[in-house]
Amino acid sequence: MNCAASIKLTPYVLQAALLAFCFSHALPAQSTQSEYELPSKYEQWLDEDVRWIITPEERTMFRGLTSNEDRDRFIERFWKRRDPTPGTPENEFKEEHYRRIAYANIHFAWGKVPGWQTDRGRIYIRYGPPDEIKQEPLRLSDTSGKRTEVWYFDSIRSGKPMTFRFVDFCGCGDYRFDQGPIN
Repeated sequence: MNCAASIKLTPYVLQAALLAFCFSHALPAQSTQSEYELPSKYEQWLDEDVRWIITPEERTMFRGLTSNEDRDRFIERFWKRRDPTPGTPENEFKEEHYRRIAYANIHFAWGKVPGWQTDRGRIYIRYGPPDEIKQEPLRLSDTSGKRTEVWYFDSIRSGKPMTFRFVDFCGCGDYRFDQGPIN
């Protein structure tokens, strides 16, 4: 082979070498998850565990994170910001939050709907147990004779009393917001 033949083959040799390099250092296969999907444990944390207490800004920030390490750090800081006694090993807010979810799942579940997804469960998880619950007598005027439950909170978040009314419209134990809060 003479020098001229080697020079003519050089572009092909370079192209082959470049292809070999690219295949040997190929990027990992693209994930089938879209940029909006999260691994299931983070999706569950966001859409179930903290659904009723996370702020819209926090939700947006969490969805924008690209690594599980960043998500884990976010979750850790999320609970730290809400810890009423940061110097102790326990996080009373987090413990109470998960206790409320468990209580809601036991006491407010309806059919196949877990308690945390019901209207009463959501209010219980967000605000805790009401100061008073009243069962209103059946009335034909505003609720068509349906069972009604009214929850009274003396003082929550804003420092002013709030009232939530739930009505069993179907007569089957599925209490839904009639209106809320009343005050």
